[in-house]
Amino acid sequence: MSENVGFAGQIGPEHVTQVVEKGFKSIINNRPDMEGGSEQPTSAQIEEAARSAGLDYVFQPVVAGQITELDVRTFANHYNELPKPILMFCRTFKCQLTWFCRK
Repeated sequence: MSENVGFAGQIGPEHVTQVVEKGFKSIINNRPDMEGGSEQPTSAQIEEAARSAGLDYVFQPVVAGQITELDVRTFANHYNELPKPILMFCRTFKCQLTWFCRK
């Protein structure tokens, strides 16, 4: 999307090395835990891999159609404070476009 942010669908702990290789410094996970069932990696699993790789990590899950003004302000704070570039992900990248366009 820009030099400061990239969007992706679901990632797992096994993808964090690729995230680092692409130059990202932070990850924002917008996907609720268990949204995809038991086969979806948990936020805690991804966070552990991210922090072990030296990345900052934020878990801010969203539910389509239920984003509040407080959610947008919280996201804006994360976006402004995290080291860039930031990789944002959820099931599809549509929710990140919503966040990014509203910040």
